[in-house]
Amino acid sequence: MIRLIRWLLLPVSFLYAGMMWLRNRMYDLNLLKSTYFKFPVVVIGNLAVGGTGKSPMTEYVLRIVLPLSNVGVLSRGYGRKTKGFREVSVTDVADESGDEPLQIKRKFPETTVVVCENRVKGIQQLLTRCAAILLDDAYQHRALKPSFSILLFDYRSLLTARFPLPTGSFRDGLQESNRANCIVVTKCPEDLDLAMKSKLTEKLRAFSQADIFFAKIAYDNVINPAGKAFPKTSLPNTCVLLVTGIANPQPLTEYLLPKVKELRQISYNDHHDFSAKDLDYIGKEWTKISDDKKIIITTEKDMQRFPSSFSARYPIYFIPIQPQILFGEAPIFENIVRKAFRVSEM
Repeated sequence: MIRLIRWLLLPVSFLYAGMMWLRNRMYDLNLLKSTYFKFPVVVIGNLAVGGTGKSPMTEYVLRIVLPLSNVGVLSRGYGRKTKGFREVSVTDVADESGDEPLQIKRKFPETTVVVCENRVKGIQQLLTRCAAILLDDAYQHRALKPSFSILLFDYRSLLTARFPLPTGSFRDGLQESNRANCIVVTKCPEDLDLAMKSKLTEKLRAFSQADIFFAKIAYDNVINPAGKAFPKTSLPNTCVLLVTGIANPQPLTEYLLPKVKELRQISYNDHHDFSAKDLDYIGKEWTKISDDKKIIITTEKDMQRFPSSFSARYPIYFIPIQPQILFGEAPIFENIVRKAFRVSEM
């Protein structure tokens, strides 16, 4: 039914695409103002709505540059109930700062992480505190002109027809990739071959001359909020209730399915705010699993939105992930990132 409604809205999609094209051309012609800063402002973004792995890529970039430079992170803070500029604290809850900024702050506690809907104003408040700024979702925020842009594409999105919102998931057309300095095709299969790499590179080359890389998801150990790992050897004998509130849970589902005894799944929309009713439902579904060996698994981002009271009551775990650049090209990518932040390896 939802798919039918989306197709019925195809005329709206064409209207939306036309409006976005006009908006972009107005920025290109300087009819709308973009603010540029004289220090590194690096943007990570995508052309589609969610699901490309911006947060893991943000963390990857931070691991590369933090030992070499004082980099601050600026995010809009999707899902938060606060407004305006706010500095994120490790003691925040997701309602205050958003799940993704909170995840980053907890993993990099010494890093300045702030949220602000107006990215230009957010950067202005960080000018004297940071040597560079990393924005985790601002490719479409053209009121800001970054010094460097990393554009992400979900692998599967390049294999199918790309329709604009609301029929499809694309906010901009592929031609907007010409603004990117670097492109990463994320969530690639482990067995991606050179022929497919060449095919997708050729498709993107029609719109952009940026450096193009391919990355898969690297999954870490299953751990609980206290940092204790669930034994890998026990997973094949364990029933798992997978609870997600992300744009695309399919890769995680496919990863877990062959590794556990039984997999049941509850999926919510991206950045879903788990209500008391949701938590009660999740608890009841966990109780319905008759096997004594059972756990709940969620994503690291979703974990930020589960209250500690739920974690104390149920055996809930999450799986940290990070992108892994394929074809031995990680050193090239990492060197490009260092140059973007104007730092060199010590």
